Amino acid sequence: MKGKVVLVTGANGGLGIYLTQAFLDAGATVIGSSRSIRQSDFEGSAFIAVATEISNRENARALVDQVVSRFGRLDVLAHTVGGFVGGQPIAEMHDETFQRMLDVNLNSVFHILRAAIPPMRQTGNGRIIAIGSRAALEPGAGVGAYSASKAAMVSLVKTVALENKDVGLTANVILPGTMDTPANRKAMPKADVSKWVKPASVAELVMWLAGEAGKDVNGAAIPVYGKDA
Repeated sequence: MKGKVVLVTGANGGLGIYLTQAFLDAGATVIGSSRSIRQSDFEGSAFIAVATEISNRENARALVDQVVSRFGRLDVLAHTVGGFVGGQPIAEMHDETFQRMLDVNLNSVFHILRAAIPPMRQTGNGRIIAIGSRAALEPGAGVGAYSASKAAMVSLVKTVALENKDVGLTANVILPGTMDTPANRKAMPKADVSKWVKPASVAELVMWLAGEAGKDVNGAAIPVYGKDA
C-alpha cells in the first residue's frame, strides 16, 4: 500500500483501530476520521486525525476536500462508521430510533460516497470497502431499524459498484456477524465470545480487497459470520 492515500471512517472504533493500523503497517498514508479521534491515537507521520461527524453532507464533503487538497488524490475509502439500537418491534418503534439508525448506518455512507467518488474515479483503480452487517441479509425481531438501514446500505454500495466499474473503481461491502469488540462485550457480558468474528480477520479482508489482488471483486456483499455461520 506504499504511496496509497487511504481514508478510514470510524478509525478509532472497535474495527477501525485494527484497520487503520493495518493500512499504516502496509505503508499507506491514512487519514482517520471519527467524532472523537486524536492525533495521538496512532503513531507516525503517515497518520492524520480528523475529528468530524459525517452523517451530514457538509462535513463529509469537507473531509474529502481536505484529503484531496493535501495529498492530491484518494485511493481507498474504508467506511466503518455504524451504530446499533434494538429492542423495539416495528409497531412500537420510536421515530427517533428509526431516524438515528438511518443517520448512522445509511446517511453517513451516502454522504461520504457522494463526496469521495469523483476524486476516486480519477485514480483508475480506486477501492471502496464498507462495513455492513449480517442483519442486512438476515433481519431479526426487535432490530428492524438497524436491519433496514444496513440493507439499504448494501444496495447503495452495489449501485456504486455498477456506476463506476467503467473506470476501475470497485465497491464492496463486508457483512460481519457479531464482532469481538469492547462495546459488544460490555453489551453482552454472558455471550460466548469464542463464536464472534475477530476484528483482525475483517481487517485482513479489507486489506485484500483494497490491494491489487482484490481488483476483480466488485459489487460483492461478503459474509463473515465466524463460528455462528
